[in-house]
Amino acid sequence: MSAVAPIVEVTARGLFGRRRIFLLVLLAALPVLIALLIRVTGGRPDPDRVLDTLVVRFVMPLVALIVGTTVLGSEIDDGTAVYLLVKPVQRWRIVLAKAIVAAGLTALLIVPAVIVTSVLLSSGDLSTMVVAFTVSCLLGGSAYAIAFLALSAFTTRAFLIGLAYVLIWEGVLAGLLEGTKFLSIRQATLGVTAALGVDLPGDQLAPTVSALVLVIVIVGGFVLGSWRLARFEIRGGD
Repeated sequence: MSAVAPIVEVTARGLFGRRRIFLLVLLAALPVLIALLIRVTGGRPDPDRVLDTLVVRFVMPLVALIVGTTVLGSEIDDGTAVYLLVKPVQRWRIVLAKAIVAAGLTALLIVPAVIVTSVLLSSGDLSTMVVAFTVSCLLGGSAYAIAFLALSAFTTRAFLIGLAYVLIWEGVLAGLLEGTKFLSIRQATLGVTAALGVDLPGDQLAPTVSALVLVIVIVGGFVLGSWRLARFEIRGGD
């Protein structure tokens, strides 16, 4: 793991040094700002629905999409990945480091949003709701981030493809085609949330299916990303 830590450090420093980190912070703060507005105006929404709609269905996948496609894809796009790929480091270690940063930063942004939003909107016992959404968002956010990381190793259009997946497939088609729910990271995330005690509308995936989907995406994304990076060719002009 000694070769992984420096890559993690450099990747994290590069992300925090980019202007897009401000966009990520603002995006992650959106549920908190809306919850604060609801609190100030005296509204009484269902906090479960707010977390479901704003965090799981909107903010979390977009944050993971931006982070996941940036940690590796931006380096491939601007050519700086060459300096990392020519080093005698196994490619799977590079992907592991990038995955740690992508999943870690997604969690760092989403989990506080879940907790603060819950506190602002709920006046009762928060334990079940906070634990359920925190655990499910940790798993779901990691799955999204690693899936988009792997996608960025295959194509320079990873952001657009990922955005289409989130908005079109998960936002429209997965809800219409019941038999395809197991192909949705969002549905698997909600399945874990429901399994941990949160009452969500609609039929959710079974707990075992939800957990299996998320594990397959995380492991599969890492394996595919490592496989693609191992076959990445450095052109003579790079």
